[in-house]
Amino acid sequence: MKKILLIEDVADTAELVRRILTARGYEFMHAPDAETGLQFALEFVPDLILLDLGLPDYDGQTVAGWIHNEKDLLFTPLIAFTAWPEETARDMVNSYGFNGYISKPIVNVNAFVERVVSFIK
Repeated sequence: MKKILLIEDVADTAELVRRILTARGYEFMHAPDAETGLQFALEFVPDLILLDLGLPDYDGQTVAGWIHNEKDLLFTPLIAFTAWPEETARDMVNSYGFNGYISKPIVNVNAFVERVVSFIK
């Protein structure tokens, strides 16, 4: 079973993602802030990390840097999960070493799942 970690401060969004992914057989872990997210990533060693870029405690660049500096997470795809405009999301992906991005809000569940699956090897 593939493991997915969502680092997201909005509880309703996290619950929606949990329902979508667990219904499709993924193991799911949620962290509501950056520090907990890094702790869970190191303990859980997920197959994919979805990272909200607008966390209240640290920005996406900082968290991405932490994750990239952990040898156990070097091959874990890091995906920006954001409501920021597409151009900004693309710039963040290119600048901060993300493997891609997924836009919020989730408007099409099947498209969301397809996008998630595309990042998991």
